[in-house]
Amino acid sequence: MFNIKNYTKDNIKNDILSGLVVAVALVPEAIAFSFIVGINPIVGLYTAFILGLITALIGGKPGMISGATGAVAVVLVGVVTEASKVLTQAGLPPEAVTVGVLEYITLTAVLAGIIQIIFGLLKFGKFIRLVPLPAIYGFVNGLAIVIAMAQFKFFQGQNFTIYLIVFATMLIMYFLPKKTKAIPAGLSAIILITLIVYIFKIDTLLIGDLANLNEFRGKLPEFHIPTTIFSLNAILLVAPYALIVALVGLIESLLTLAVLDEMSGTRGSGNKEAIAQGIGNFTCGFFGAMPGCAMIGQSIINFSSGGLGRLSSITASVGLMALVATFTDLLNIIPVGVLVGIMFMVSIGTFEWSSFGHLSKMPKSDAFIMVMVTIVTIIFDLAIAVIAGVIISALVFAWKHAKIYARVKKLGQNGKLYELEGPLFFGSVQSFNDAFDVENDPKYIIVDFKKTRVMDSSGVEAIEKLTQKYAKKGKKLTLRHLSEDCKAVLKKAKANITQEEDDPDYKVARDY
Repeated sequence: MFNIKNYTKDNIKNDILSGLVVAVALVPEAIAFSFIVGINPIVGLYTAFILGLITALIGGKPGMISGATGAVAVVLVGVVTEASKVLTQAGLPPEAVTVGVLEYITLTAVLAGIIQIIFGLLKFGKFIRLVPLPAIYGFVNGLAIVIAMAQFKFFQGQNFTIYLIVFATMLIMYFLPKKTKAIPAGLSAIILITLIVYIFKIDTLLIGDLANLNEFRGKLPEFHIPTTIFSLNAILLVAPYALIVALVGLIESLLTLAVLDEMSGTRGSGNKEAIAQGIGNFTCGFFGAMPGCAMIGQSIINFSSGGLGRLSSITASVGLMALVATFTDLLNIIPVGVLVGIMFMVSIGTFEWSSFGHLSKMPKSDAFIMVMVTIVTIIFDLAIAVIAGVIISALVFAWKHAKIYARVKKLGQNGKLYELEGPLFFGSVQSFNDAFDVENDPKYIIVDFKKTRVMDSSGVEAIEKLTQKYAKKGKKLTLRHLSEDCKAVLKKAKANITQEEDDPDYKVARDY
């Protein structure tokens, strides 16, 4: 929780100034993502305020920024499409359909929030550790490219001026921190270039051209219970989308947390962040806002501008709402090119350039995972990319370890010892079976598991089947250094198995 006692004068200054930079940068993003969904821009702005404030106060990582995001917005397009069909078929006029669609979106936010809270309470946030480093590199690199590509739409139909503004912003962002860090470079670029454009009346795209924010002046979120929350049909319609929103939001938020952990050298709490995201989205649903999640671009802007504490993200969310409610005239005249330039620099800073150096040194399988996740992130979205990366990594791991070796020693004329080495699990069962010569083995067989760990029930079943094979041949099998768990589940052919007592105490990972 936010504690002012932990702050020094420099901390407060840096957090407030970096928060203001983010507040301005959040405006076009919130508007753009609202347009993707097809709803009023104020909905996205409310999300940035409500979700951003709640996660700032109780989230798992100080300084993380949350709000409306593209990954969630794309999912909500499906909600809008389905809800529009239902409401149109009910005979509602277009104006009523537009209002009704928002009720479905807010219901989605409520349900997604509940799912995320449950996820956090069950402490599933730790599963982000299952995402391997090459997949994180790929995710970060892909996201950096996506952030840059998302800016290209602002150049469409514009004159050459916007290119000059973007270039000038990037120069300020690059050189100013080398001279002074008293004021964040992003804020300096916004103030300086906005003044030049306004004073010299330069013709370029402004925030006010994207959406006239004056119509939102003085408007604050109001409590409203979604009417759809009492409709079973509405709940069934949005439930699948709410689940996807919850999962996509959690993946993006937890990976953002992991990236910031890497940058800051400190560790945040994934479970705490999941609960905060859930409470935030749940609250959004009762204040006319859409669901969202952590924003890696804005989070990195905040971090690189010196915003390391909760005060920075609090300032960003409150500052955004203050700007929208009272200073819309100032927001309207900010050139979009400045924000595009800032995001380009964020993209450059986000890209893990060192991964090129790692590429030649890491195993080919890891290099493949990194490149694949990068490509999938660009073409599809980060949720699919991360899931694909984890699955491929798991398959690669299983393939690498899907071998078990046996040293064979003769024990007199009628005995034989198999000393196994390597994990015994579903992937190595075949090589385990191939290691034995049941047909030609002598009467007495010892299998030593001292250097082998039985990882799952497939391994236990393989042992059981092996004992059956030897039993059918009238041969005695002794299992040495086998865990108590394995002994407990080896029920078949019990009379044909001899188990020694000097065995380890590890547990079999049961999946039944």
